[in-house]
Amino acid sequence: MQEWIWILAGLGALIILALSVYAGVLLAKLKRQTKWQAEMKEAAINQRNDKIIESVDVIAFAALQDQCDLSEAAIRLYMIMDHLQGDKRVEFDSRYPALFELYEAVKDTPRGEAIKGLKKNERMRLDLDRAKHEARLEEAIKVELSDILAFTGGRHIPDHILTH
Repeated sequence: MQEWIWILAGLGALIILALSVYAGVLLAKLKRQTKWQAEMKEAAINQRNDKIIESVDVIAFAALQDQCDLSEAAIRLYMIMDHLQGDKRVEFDSRYPALFELYEAVKDTPRGEAIKGLKKNERMRLDLDRAKHEARLEEAIKVELSDILAFTGGRHIPDHILTH
């Protein structure tokens, strides 16, 4: 009878050992899967950031070359840079205060089709107001646009354009 107890105890210990090994295997698998998911998430964030940075480069460069109104650049840059994630995340208002000030001044101004529906004198008043803000902040904004291109590396601007 005592032999049966030892046999059952040994069998129980074997079962516990097998379950422990199985739990360890499952834990290792979970750890690998969690690591893989984190790597995939980071890759997706980097890919998304690269697309955003490409747009940022184009807008900042166009504004520096006077191919885009500073107001339009401020609005677009604020809106898209707000979506940068991870180590590329930017506190736009503190890092680019002149652009942010211009954004705050013009963000509610009608644009595109909305402005076409306004009376001529109202459009002129809004344009004059926008132009005053742009003129007052232009020098600081140009410096900040250069800083943005330094931050992004300007890597989406063709080299032949940057060297001229």
